[in-house]
Order: sequence, then structure tokens, then C-alpha cells
Amino acid sequence: MTTGEPVEDLLRELAPQVLGALVRRYGHFDACEDAVQEALLAAATQWPRQGVPERARGWLITVASRRLTDELRSEAARRRRETTVAALAPVEESVLPAPGEQRSPDQDDTLTLLFLCCHPSLSPPSQVALTLRAVGGLTTAEIARAFLVPEATMAQRISRAKQRIKATGASFEPLPEAERAERLRVVLQVLYLIFNEGYTATSGPRLQRLELTAEAIRLARAVHRMLPDDGEVAGLLALLLLTDARRAARCRPDGSLVPLAEQDRSRWNQRQIREGAELITATLASRVPLGPYQLQAAIAAVHDEASKAEDTDWRQILALFELLERVAPNPVVTLNHAVALGMVHGPAAGLELLARLDGDDRMAGNHRVDAVRAHLLEMAGDRDAARDHYLQAARRTTSLPEQRYLRSRAAQLG
Repeated sequence: MTTGEPVEDLLRELAPQVLGALVRRYGHFDACEDAVQEALLAAATQWPRQGVPERARGWLITVASRRLTDELRSEAARRRRETTVAALAPVEESVLPAPGEQRSPDQDDTLTLLFLCCHPSLSPPSQVALTLRAVGGLTTAEIARAFLVPEATMAQRISRAKQRIKATGASFEPLPEAERAERLRVVLQVLYLIFNEGYTATSGPRLQRLELTAEAIRLARAVHRMLPDDGEVAGLLALLLLTDARRAARCRPDGSLVPLAEQDRSRWNQRQIREGAELITATLASRVPLGPYQLQAAIAAVHDEASKAEDTDWRQILALFELLERVAPNPVVTLNHAVALGMVHGPAAGLELLARLDGDDRMAGNHRVDAVRAHLLEMAGDRDAARDHYLQAARRTTSLPEQRYLRSRAAQLG
């Protein structure tokens, strides 16, 4: 391992692998996470000065294991755990790979941890939140924004989820077949949310967080290798690839946002577009049950295959959104459906559909509703109302690039 690799990025990649290795060996999910956080802090302090160890993952596991063992042997835990601690084999014999050993994707403890966090004893929101925290590396604040709840509420939810995992004694045993479908649904939702947070960060100065999009794609590939015949797994991977393909064209050199219609499509990643399009085409042709990720991937493919914005087949996109509304109705689908409807049948039709979200509490205060309404009003020629809604959207988003873009749109109408 070279010292040139950013330590922060490396630690983000290794953290869930180290946590997975410790939980697999020792159990005690909550205590393992505390030990891993101490090891990460030690690495963040030492590695920039001393250099990154050749076996960085093994270094972290060793340090975290020692912290955990010390805790298990502490006076408070001694009476109920000393027998277990005494029986533990040396860490090097159990959780560390042998020198030169390469772990295959199927042995990736990150993936095992992903399914552990989606334990059936947890409620679906807790499964998503815990996985985003332990595997995706998102902060509690980022997860709270993704769920549109206060940060304190999300912190309590994550804490309760970890305690529940501890109480159930969940381990790294093979996944029961009866649980696979439901837990896989949550896994895919988690990867989708991780990617979305990376593709358009909910707050801060950066539009994109590449480490999150890359991690979501990596994990989606790993799940696809495990379940190559699952249509929704293939659909999600295709969707992430087709969306991420536009990444290089989404920002100007100053970091400002470039909307889809104005992007330089020569900068789109054609390799990813081909891979994603081939994957979704093959999946749809296989006649597997149709799901929302497959439909969203098909929509993304239509966008990506248009050489110019004006060549976009909006009628096909509208038909796909109408189908998506029937398969998996939700307010975000309605929001995007309104855009497609406006492009095909005019802005008045889009605004009429968008009005259905005005009484939906899930979208209350969401800046994207104002942004879409502003776009449709601008198409309709109502410049004053469009400007007001662009400014309202800018006030409601905590992303600085989005704020700048929305204010610039308002200024153009002023």
C-alpha cells in the first residue's frame, strides 16, 4: 500500500470490512463498532505521519481486536464473559488473512455485514439506517436528511437497532432462504440511498461524493455476482451504472451544477452506458418479474442513448413512468412523472399532476417540488411565478451547488 492514497478514502473503504471481520469472529455488534471506531481514530492519527501499513486491513483488525478484547476483559464484563474471552483463539489465527491471501468478492465481510444489518428482527427503517451507518459510512446527520427526520430521532433509531442486533445474538450464519427476498429488498434500497447521497449530496459545498457512489456500485456488483438471475439486482446495478455515467458532465470547473439538458454528452462514460444498457436489455428480455429498479434503469437508458437533449424519446420515458407509478407508486416517482408529462403534453399537464403532491406530508418542504414546479412554470411562460419557486427551492436545499444553480435560474428570469 502506498502512502499516496488518501487515508480518509482508504479508511472509509476498510471500515465495514473490519467491522464485519470482528462481528463474524466475536459477535457483540455494538462493542465491535466501538472498537473499530477507536482503531480508525488511531489510524487517522498515525498513518499520515508513519505511512500506511502494507496490510492496512490487518492492522486495523489487530488494533480493533485488542481494544475489543480489553473491553471484554474489563472488570464490568469479567463475570459474565471471562469464559468466552479465555476461549478465544489469537486474532491472527481467526480473522486475519494469511500473508499474500486474496479475499474473493464472495468472502467480502462488507457484503456479509450488509445482510446482517438487514436482520428480520429490525423494522425496515432501522435496517436501512443501520446499514447506511455501518456499511455505507454515512453520518447520522446524512441519514437523517435522507429520511427527512431530525438527527436526534435518527440517532435513537440507530442506537436501538444496534441494541436489537446485540439482543438477538445475530451471527454470520448462511442466510435462510425464507428471509432472502425481504432482506434483499432492504439491501437494494440501502445501496440506492447510498448512491443517491453520493450522486447529489444533501448538504455541503460539493455536489457529488464519489466515494459513496463508487461504494454503492461496488456492493451492487457483489450482490449481482451472488444473485445473477435476480432481475431487480441487475436492474439496480444497471441504474447505478447508467446514472453514474453522466458524472463527469454534471459539474463545471468551478463546481457549479449542470442540468441534464445542458450537459456535454461527449463527456459521458460510454463504457458504463454500454454495460448498463446491455445489462438492463438482457434482464428485460429474460422475462423475470418486473420491478421498480428495472423500470428506472430503462428510463436512464433512454436518456443516455440520446446523443442530444432534443433527441430524447420523452414519449417512451412517459410510458415507463406510467408503468412505474403502477408498480411502485411513491411521491418521488410522481415528481419525475410530472416532468415527463410536461415534456410530452405540455407544462399545464405536468403542473396538474404535480399538484397532487401539495398535500403529501412526505414531500412537505422538499426543495425538488419547488424546483420542478419552477421548471414547468418557466416552460409555461410564467416567469414571475417560476422565479419565486426557484428562490423557494434554493432556500430549502442545504446543498450549496444546488443553491447556486437555483438562484442563477431565478436571476435569469429577473
